[in-house]
Amino acid sequence: RTPGDLMFFLRHRRAARGYQAISRGLIAIGAGDMRAARRFAAEARRHAGDEPLALLLAAQTAQLAGNRPAAESTFRTMADHADTRLLGLHGLFVEAQRRGDMAAAHAFAEEAVRANPAVGWAAQAVLDFRCRQGDWSGALAALDSNMKSGQTDKPSFRRSRAVLLTARALTSQEREAVRADVTEAVHLAPGLVPAAALAGRLLAESGEMRKASRILEAAWRANPHPDLAETYAHVRPGDAARDRLARMQTLAKLKPDHPEGALAVARAAIDAREFAVARAALAPLALAPTRRVALLMAELEQQDTGDVGRARQWMARAVHAGSDPAWTADGLVSDKWLPVSPATGRLDAFEWRVPLADLSPPGHVIEQAEEAPVPVSYPMRDDEAPEMDGAPSHPTPRPEAPLPVVPAAPARAVVPPPRVAGVIPLVHSPDDPGPDAELVAEPAPEPPTTPDGWSRLRGLFR
Repeated sequence: RTPGDLMFFLRHRRAARGYQAISRGLIAIGAGDMRAARRFAAEARRHAGDEPLALLLAAQTAQLAGNRPAAESTFRTMADHADTRLLGLHGLFVEAQRRGDMAAAHAFAEEAVRANPAVGWAAQAVLDFRCRQGDWSGALAALDSNMKSGQTDKPSFRRSRAVLLTARALTSQEREAVRADVTEAVHLAPGLVPAAALAGRLLAESGEMRKASRILEAAWRANPHPDLAETYAHVRPGDAARDRLARMQTLAKLKPDHPEGALAVARAAIDAREFAVARAALAPLALAPTRRVALLMAELEQQDTGDVGRARQWMARAVHAGSDPAWTADGLVSDKWLPVSPATGRLDAFEWRVPLADLSPPGHVIEQAEEAPVPVSYPMRDDEAPEMDGAPSHPTPRPEAPLPVVPAAPARAVVPPPRVAGVIPLVHSPDDPGPDAELVAEPAPEPPTTPDGWSRLRGLFR
């Protein structure tokens, strides 16, 4: 039995050395020790050959060294083996994204989904790619596949499907297909404003005013929006302006004390020339007006009293008034709803809110103390002015009473959050191709110091 025992001992020792080299190599990669990682990767390749962990160690070592071709070659070798196919495709997908080849990244994600539909990164990548390309039918198929494989929960699936159906309806030319899509979208997400507004218009055009009103009222209870108010006002074509005002008052009662309801009533009241009703609706909002409120007040003053001066005053206030809610996503503002964010390609990213409102939480607001009143100086009379040689005296009238001193209003300043340097995790999951050295944030350079006036003066006399 000696030859067999000797072969078993040599095989066991070789495997132990390979395992030890892989363990030390992965630790070296997590610590960022490139020289040690290279040494252990070569040792692991010598003892373990084409074992999956040895190939992963070689790929991550190449990535740590910035050798992209070597990393891609290793990932392609892994993709050719059945047991490491998904890991190799993931590495190739990440490398394609890093070099900006979105077509190749899409192809690798599609191949991974065909191999195993339950792979989370590939399923989400395929859905994102199809949404960016505007392939709404393909995105719906990918979403259904993700639901079947357990990649998403039921509430998220219903919301995403409603958004995709609305996007397909907005780009379709077939009326029956559009109606079927928006009907299902409203059923899945009753509060989705674009779907409810489109469904209300289609139903109103076909004479189903009661059904259109129910859909619009349900959406208004969830998310009051100007598009819903506009569609609800014209749900019955040919109505008089007073009838539209009565309808707007009914809609506003569904969500009392909401600014959109008051604005909708004011708009309909101005069209119906019921200026007292419009003024009463805008009165609570005029204390801190936004741009829409200021513009409506200017129109109201011009049509009700004909006072051009007050109308211009409200127009001037509209320039400096606060922003109204708008469709915003990832720092972008759009005049209409979009199913996908143009910045990140994220599905259902747009929200109806005040622009840039999400930038305030990282900083904090500080209150500055009230400044001391600045005294107002007046020219003195000739008898009060001190005599100066060669200075002519000019009598200046003195005001009867000093003007009031207005203290400065407290200022509000937003302090930006401190800059956070990039952090590289020390431990990576087996399917993580490793940290990207190009993405590590460098420390901000210190600003150059400017010499003061005395230093510059001394330099002139040297």
